[in-house]
Amino acid sequence: MNLIRKQNTWYPSIMDDFFSTNWNINIPTHSNSLPAVNIKETDKEFSLQIASPGLSKEDFEVSCEENALSIEVLNNNKKTENSTDFNRLEFDYNSFKRSFTIPESVEISKIEALYLNGVLNINLPKKKEAQPLPKKLIKIK
Repeated sequence: MNLIRKQNTWYPSIMDDFFSTNWNINIPTHSNSLPAVNIKETDKEFSLQIASPGLSKEDFEVSCEENALSIEVLNNNKKTENSTDFNRLEFDYNSFKRSFTIPESVEISKIEALYLNGVLNINLPKKKEAQPLPKKLIKIK
């Protein structure tokens, strides 16, 4: 028994079919307003890779406060002055801010950042006590 009666008129059905069809177009699931981030954990460190082509290292502000790592880029609309008139100009960089919670196992004083080839790499080394101990062979007597 169905308690909800479906009122399916012709016009809304066509609109629903039109908008619910993917038309064989691959639409990315990520947002264009925030850069993509890869996070990797090894035995010795965490590493973040933030895709941000077209920026320079001076455009970033990386800060750490109260177990939160913040990466911020202010609005970067660079005005270029040259004699070329563009028919279409699509180079536009929005400002963004991303924050990540830092685990207690990270040595905050040793966090390093490097911007290379359009990718901001941030290394968060783990404390010695948080790293796994090496394998110890026990001699049998």
